[in-house]
Amino acid sequence: TLGTQTDYRDGEAQTDPYSPEYIVRSGSVPEILALATLTWGRGLPAGQAEMEIIDRIREKRAWEAALPPMDSPSNVAKRLKMMEDMERKEWAYREEEIEKLQKVKMEVFKKLLQRREENQNRLDVMRLKNHWQNHQKAKEEKMRKVQHDCALMLRKLIAKRKNCMGKLGRRDIIREYNDFSSQTYAPLSRIGVFPDNHSDYYAVKTFYLDTFAGLCELEESVQHSVLQIKTKAPKPTYTETGYIRKSGRLEAVLLEVHQ
Repeated sequence: TLGTQTDYRDGEAQTDPYSPEYIVRSGSVPEILALATLTWGRGLPAGQAEMEIIDRIREKRAWEAALPPMDSPSNVAKRLKMMEDMERKEWAYREEEIEKLQKVKMEVFKKLLQRREENQNRLDVMRLKNHWQNHQKAKEEKMRKVQHDCALMLRKLIAKRKNCMGKLGRRDIIREYNDFSSQTYAPLSRIGVFPDNHSDYYAVKTFYLDTFAGLCELEESVQHSVLQIKTKAPKPTYTETGYIRKSGRLEAVLLEVHQ
């Protein structure tokens, strides 16, 4: 299954390459033993840097073999001079390695600083863009309000200009009856019109509703079947325990609504 393949895949079960057992002969120092610090994933397979280390180890072994014996003062002086030269060479190589590491670190720092500067610039651009959009929205809202106020004032000025001299205009009956807020439908009380004074004008006055004899005559004119109301209560459906089922209650409500 997929779970089994994930738990026991080849990448998790992979081990280091097989190294057979070996026996070192007495009095011999194999070169491979000088590379014991290099293991699989840590220097192996060997790259350019590892090859330079191997070459340096070989050069150092050749240099150690070429050292003169300490059997005479001249050989001792020569040996000390060769060791001082090798020490200077080692220090120069070490300084070169340190400079390389510093250059690599500087490149990494430059990339990190550049990336941080790019992120900061991106944030600044987004912040400025949002600020600009907010200003644009406020500007558009202000312009919309100014335009609305301008249109309102223009309409007022146009309405005043129509009757600038105070001349009497001819009555337009069609416009008055078309406008439900005109004096025809809603007259003002300050001009002497009081609609409540004639509220009884629309009251219904009839003989059949105002007098007893009219009510009796109205009752006699109605059919006898209309006055007799016949209602039948629905028969509830009871269970064995004496309770009404939900379906019975719902059926009674639906029957009542239908009637």
